[in-house]
Amino acid sequence: METYIVRQPILDRSKQVIAYEILYKEDESSLFQQRDSRVANAIEEFLTELSSESFLGGKAAFLTFTPNLLMKNIPKMFSPDRLVIQIEDNSIIHPVAQKMIYRYKKQGYKLAIRDFEFSPRYFSIMDAVDYVKVNFGRVGNGLLSESSLKNVVDIAHSFGKQVVAYQVNSPAARDLAQELSCEFTQGTCVAEQTASKVHRVDHMQSNFFQLMVAVARDEPDVEEITQIISRDVALAFSLMKLVNSAYFALRNRAKSIQQALVILGIGQLKQWIYLLSFKQESGGTSEELIKTSFLRATFCQELAKHIESLPISSAEAYMLGMFSTLDQLMELPLDMVLAELPVAQEIKEALLTKEGKCGYLYQLVLCYESADWGQMTHYAELLGLPMNIITQIYFDSVESVNAIWSTLLKPGQAETEQAAEALEQEMSSK
Repeated sequence: METYIVRQPILDRSKQVIAYEILYKEDESSLFQQRDSRVANAIEEFLTELSSESFLGGKAAFLTFTPNLLMKNIPKMFSPDRLVIQIEDNSIIHPVAQKMIYRYKKQGYKLAIRDFEFSPRYFSIMDAVDYVKVNFGRVGNGLLSESSLKNVVDIAHSFGKQVVAYQVNSPAARDLAQELSCEFTQGTCVAEQTASKVHRVDHMQSNFFQLMVAVARDEPDVEEITQIISRDVALAFSLMKLVNSAYFALRNRAKSIQQALVILGIGQLKQWIYLLSFKQESGGTSEELIKTSFLRATFCQELAKHIESLPISSAEAYMLGMFSTLDQLMELPLDMVLAELPVAQEIKEALLTKEGKCGYLYQLVLCYESADWGQMTHYAELLGLPMNIITQIYFDSVESVNAIWSTLLKPGQAETEQAAEALEQEMSSK
């Protein structure tokens, strides 16, 4: 029996990530069977890993608990400042679970209720609730009217509760959540909106400073430089576009960042970085969007190692995941962006059509992100990917990305200034 787990960002009104909802599913048994102790035990085992800072990146977790999990004291695996206990109808009508809810509240935990309804059984527990989660996924398809959603949100606000609009997967849902003054939003549409202020590709300042320091060494390490550039979709895009331009007139174009660096050479690499240093400025790029591209790249690369007869290498699979956010970063149709980027045709087709083996890999990653477990399983079967490794690879990818992200603090000012000065002197002498 396999357990699938994914985190999804919850954003405040300023589009900052304030927490992650942890979604999970057992493939052989419904998680929401109240007496299924086998499921509860499996979730407990996984929550041991989820409580670590390396997975949540210092953010709080919104996590749904069944009556079984509440009564097994699983929430106690988290500190109160790192967990929001989500409950559903099955916990509200369960007399023992309801008592546990109040106990957790007294212990300092915050609580959220999913799919609040205008019903006495919900009102009876509202004094323990901090957040009300409202499903906006049915907006615009005739299943739920805007007036009905407005009533639910208004009632929640009248109780003094903060509202999390989730399943915000369309512009209509996003606009309505904003119109109804929902404090927080969650869904694919608001995640994409974090890039709405970006009108060009900006590289992350802290990462760029590390790159300047790395190339200014007496003997620059190509592997170190490759790793630094691979963290930032903007730098990777700029490098690949430069090396594959007509200036180099290559017969065989670079297919990976390391190949591009070898072709460019340390001397021209320094010139390129020197020119980029004049374009450094703050603002613009969404941190969460760049982290998304970084995570997708790592996830794709590691999954690719377990797929037979994949027409691209694991390094190219990394680029497949990384470049999947370019349309949001540049606010241009993806086909226009990819036209400027001479990567493998299989990568372009996968991103544009989502067909073929590479497209199935991309689809699997997207389905995992959105917790579409049924479709994720479908694509895993098409790829011949063992089901028992997917979640662990996801865990490892998240932890790797978070560990690297935590090091992306600006290097010491003196070290950075010395690197910039050395680079400028070297360029001036040429």
